[in-house]
Amino acid sequence: MEDKTSPKGQGGASSPIPYPRFNVKKGDWRGKEKEGQMGVKITREEVESAFAFFDVQGKGVLRPKDLKARLGAFYPQMTNKEYRFLISEPNFTVDTLWNLLDNNNISNFDPVKEAFRVYDPQESGYVDPEVLKSIMSRMGYGEMTREDMDVLIKTADVDGDGKISLEDFRGMLNFSKHIDEQQSK
Repeated sequence: MEDKTSPKGQGGASSPIPYPRFNVKKGDWRGKEKEGQMGVKITREEVESAFAFFDVQGKGVLRPKDLKARLGAFYPQMTNKEYRFLISEPNFTVDTLWNLLDNNNISNFDPVKEAFRVYDPQESGYVDPEVLKSIMSRMGYGEMTREDMDVLIKTADVDGDGKISLEDFRGMLNFSKHIDEQQSK
């Protein structure tokens, strides 16, 4: 996968946040070799779930402001023009998203690693505590004290090195997924 900063002509050319560029194909097999590439199987249920995450008002139609409401905490430098580029159709529904994904392909894509990159913009291999603090604040959790940050990092730091690595991050997400599955039973 190729990473680029916000492309010239598509909004904030000065944005330091890397925007992943990838395509998705329904039906590619997660974790299995296919023509020398790894793929991600995208189901209709996953597409509907992703759409619902952005459709906070439950209208069934996404607008650029819906994306901004969810992505703004992670990409504060992203411009309105970039959001309009992503949602350019006036009636962007779950079917629109499903159809967009129909003719595309993701290969060698690791969604957890991509999510981790938001927290590790310098690619140090560890969550940047200042970025984490900023994201938590923008998500509405208020200002995090040093003690709050220490507790948060200690909770997620599986290997005990005092930092949150990609593997710690994976473990945290897997733990959260396990809790969600147990609660839904």
